[in-house]
Amino acid sequence: MTSPRRLKWQYPVIAVVAAGAVGFGLMHASATPAAAKKKPGATALIKSDPPPRLFTDAQVAGLAKQQEAPKHTADALFAKWKAAHGSTRDDKAFLTWAAQQVPAPPSKADRTAELHQVQKLAKTRTAAGKKAATWLETHGKGDIWKLYAHDQRELLPQEQRAVEKTELKTALKLAKAITEKVAARDKQPAPYVLDPSLRPDKHLTAGQKGPYSYPSRHAAKAAAAVSLLGGWAPHRAEDYKAMAAQVLYSRLYMAGHVNSDLTAGTLVGDLVGDYFQNAATSAAGK
Repeated sequence: MTSPRRLKWQYPVIAVVAAGAVGFGLMHASATPAAAKKKPGATALIKSDPPPRLFTDAQVAGLAKQQEAPKHTADALFAKWKAAHGSTRDDKAFLTWAAQQVPAPPSKADRTAELHQVQKLAKTRTAAGKKAATWLETHGKGDIWKLYAHDQRELLPQEQRAVEKTELKTALKLAKAITEKVAARDKQPAPYVLDPSLRPDKHLTAGQKGPYSYPSRHAAKAAAAVSLLGGWAPHRAEDYKAMAAQVLYSRLYMAGHVNSDLTAGTLVGDLVGDYFQNAATSAAGK
């Protein structure tokens, strides 16, 4: 983990892009014909919504440590996939296989205990904490990781830039698909569904069952992104892990998930990371 002093700079690319882009964004927009406008990319989205002060290292330390266990489990599980499939890419088959590797959710009693932990954390919320969690919830599924990847690509040959951009996009999409498959199977309501007072802004209807929160999509995408980004830029791996811990903590803080949702989501993301790294290593050796 980074030190408290370093925390302020653990997302340097995001901070610099957001702080320096207002004028450029306006100039660029005025020079672009209306017909040529495209859906804003990650850089533009974060420029228009700069990050607030995020959580401290002390707050997220537990989740940062927690990310290590699913990685070991994922590596052991992926060895079985590799033994059967080698380095051949088969995203559809992998999706089905990976979903089967996610264990059943905790017992009702254990999940209730996790809900109580989330309820206890909710009582400590502050205005600044809500602001940080909302920003992380909004951008943590993709924008943050795409912006980090964009920063990496700036000094790469054009061909390699395109490959890495596609790889990250595909990995995030696959992580999402796996979590959705498991969620539909296990049907575990999110904490704020079980206790609507945790998120009155969600405006739930009586008897509503979903959305389902096991496993966490944010956690799956974060873990997959950390694997790919850390493989491409090992010297920045700890910064990516630190940001992933921020994203995961925000999901507990705003009652989107309980702890087991995050662990299961991280397992999914680590499996996806192993899958892409395995294929990339094989391709590099040819």
